[in-house]
Amino acid sequence: MNSLTDLVRFLLGFFLLFMLLMMIIGVALTIFWIWMIIDCAKRNFKKENEKIVWILVIVLLNVLGATIYYFAVKFQDKNKAKKKK
Repeated sequence: MNSLTDLVRFLLGFFLLFMLLMMIIGVALTIFWIWMIIDCAKRNFKKENEKIVWILVIVLLNVLGATIYYFAVKFQDKNKAKKKK
């Protein structure tokens, strides 16, 4: 009976730790998503349509859209800035 109680405690502790980790990851991804929306809204694109399309991509695809935007636009700008120096 004692080993069953220990197993239940272990599984409950593991579950709570897992849920805490998932909540932290969820909050971090939400912050990243909001950060990409703000960056896109402030960025000067060559065409105004680009801004609208990127905002729609970020909003409709959530974290996936924010990740695509980060690597397609923001990361690319960082590389261009390094090459100019």
